[in-house]
Amino acid sequence: MKNASTRLVFEYWDALRGERAAPERGEIEPGALRPALTDTFILENEPIGPVFRLAGTRLCALVGQELRGRAFSALWPDIESQGDMRRLVQTVMDESAGAVAGLSGESTTGTPLYLELLLLPLRYRGRTHARVLGALSPAASPDWLGLDTVESMRMISLRMLWPAEAARPAPMPQRADPPRFIVLPGGRA
Repeated sequence: MKNASTRLVFEYWDALRGERAAPERGEIEPGALRPALTDTFILENEPIGPVFRLAGTRLCALVGQELRGRAFSALWPDIESQGDMRRLVQTVMDESAGAVAGLSGESTTGTPLYLELLLLPLRYRGRTHARVLGALSPAASPDWLGLDTVESMRMISLRMLWPAEAARPAPMPQRADPPRFIVLPGGRA
């Protein structure tokens, strides 16, 4: 994770969940995320896909509109990317795993912008597959913020953040010594 907002949100979420796969939505204290709050959002799982329940002010300024109630996938211009984003959020909820993605964007005037996206599962009143805590932050705050908006974004990197080492398949043990062959009487190995 490269951006300060992303690191702060992840570290806070990780501390809250402890040994659990995901913390409860009610445990989130906005004051604890104050330095990253403008880049933070919460998605709610709806039949049409993930929808913004809350969105920070800098995130709304980047896209030029209030995001509450809008589909998360609507941030991406093409149908294929929208499907990829819906599947990514579904994977975060299904696997109780976080995701961090690098995004390349462009403003309406053609100015390039690099962003980092963080998606983390949340439980809501004991239910899984209910909410996602996220952050979408630029590598550097653009000087055009409030004058121009992000027109397009595409994912250029993705890394899954698994809940615990124990949840991942154990690696195959490495042999310290190479296998030895024993020649039995009669010439068989």
